[in-house]
Amino acid sequence: MKRFILSILAATALLYLATASAATGDASKTGASAPQVTAAAAEPAAKHFDADEATKEWLATMSPEARAKSDAYFEGGYWLVLWDFVAGLVVAWLFLGTKLSAKMRDLAERITKMRWLQTAIYAAQYVVLSSLFTLPWAIYEGWFREHQYGMSNQTLGGFLGDEFTGFIIGLIFGVIIIPIIYAVIRKFTRTWWIWGALVGMVFIVFSVLIGPTYLEPAFNKFYPLQESPLKEDILSLARANGIPAKDVYEFDASKQTKRMSAHVSGIAGTTQISLNDNLLNRASPEEVKAVLGHEMGHYVLNHVFHGIFEFSILIVIGFAFVQWAFDKVRLRWGAAWGIRDVSDVAGLPLLGVLFSVFMFVLTPVNNTLTRTQEAEADAFGMNAARQPDGFAQAAIHLSEYRKMEPGTWEEILFYDHPSGYHRIHRAMVWKAEHLNDADIQAYDAAHPTIAMPPEPKADAAPAK
Repeated sequence: MKRFILSILAATALLYLATASAATGDASKTGASAPQVTAAAAEPAAKHFDADEATKEWLATMSPEARAKSDAYFEGGYWLVLWDFVAGLVVAWLFLGTKLSAKMRDLAERITKMRWLQTAIYAAQYVVLSSLFTLPWAIYEGWFREHQYGMSNQTLGGFLGDEFTGFIIGLIFGVIIIPIIYAVIRKFTRTWWIWGALVGMVFIVFSVLIGPTYLEPAFNKFYPLQESPLKEDILSLARANGIPAKDVYEFDASKQTKRMSAHVSGIAGTTQISLNDNLLNRASPEEVKAVLGHEMGHYVLNHVFHGIFEFSILIVIGFAFVQWAFDKVRLRWGAAWGIRDVSDVAGLPLLGVLFSVFMFVLTPVNNTLTRTQEAEADAFGMNAARQPDGFAQAAIHLSEYRKMEPGTWEEILFYDHPSGYHRIHRAMVWKAEHLNDADIQAYDAAHPTIAMPPEPKADAAPAK
């Protein structure tokens, strides 16, 4: 859902406030076709079905080389969390330690006497320079490393084009939201953290509203999915669960990545079911329906609203921490950095880095909140789509960039989704409880062995 809360576009605004670029690790698939294994799931209902054994058989479809590559990629992402944070600290020091931020404020004050316009001019400078400072790291993390692990289809020019698009969006939002936040700080000097958090919440809701219609199409082309039995099954599943979507859209993610994804997004009349061309080209119909059942779970269970509420609480607490810490840091280094008080826009890098410290410390909390919602969507999707083997196929595909079997604390600290092992095991437990159902028996009769769907040819054209 990375996830598609271009909802977490909210974080795009706070990205420029926190000055840290965030990305999480992922890995690659091997080109060899997966071996077939005799399916415990394929045994007649009269025989014993062992969910543990079925889980092992699904895991056995991954080669040792694929497991090693996936583990290396995902574990490298743990370090990226730290290095992203460090990069944010370095950028903040470039603004503060060199007094660059104070010089940017002084320039804005020479241009105009209007306080709000001074803040907007500063915000534009800040977004431009912070984007330039973090660009080398963004290229390594988002392009070079993705190619290193075989996850990217994008040229460097294409990557930079998407970066520029994101920069323009960030610039527009930055020159709007930063002056609003500073207007709140100047109006409510003692309680700005409460009112500033309220502004942040409003912006999050606004981002969720406009994301599917206006922001996502800036990066990918969306077009109605071709008429097919699969499309009818998806729309039927949506209608059965009260989702007011009239069509299903495909988007061309294959120009950027090899990852498979889908989402059901939007509120207040903007609801949209979307799946990328990688999912259509690489997955079986059962897997597509399992993935869409999961995404519909997020919608039906109101996870967007729950996420907004939970993140809003974190914003309030985070802004309270920032207010407390800002005064202490300013008293110690404010004069050297040219910061006058909390209402001085030259202190924006300090506000941002303090908020990023707060969010960095709360990384396990954020991961747990998200992982809990993902587990709930898994359970909903399993009951709605009734595709346990399709769900297992999806988990294997996701294992190309997610470690399948982490340790207990490893999953608690670093995973924002349940591990692949747990997802497959829960699917097989569900199957064990429905083994005598007609649709499950029909699937097993048609699929006597456990196997991943064949990979499309490298030169296969994406679906239009």
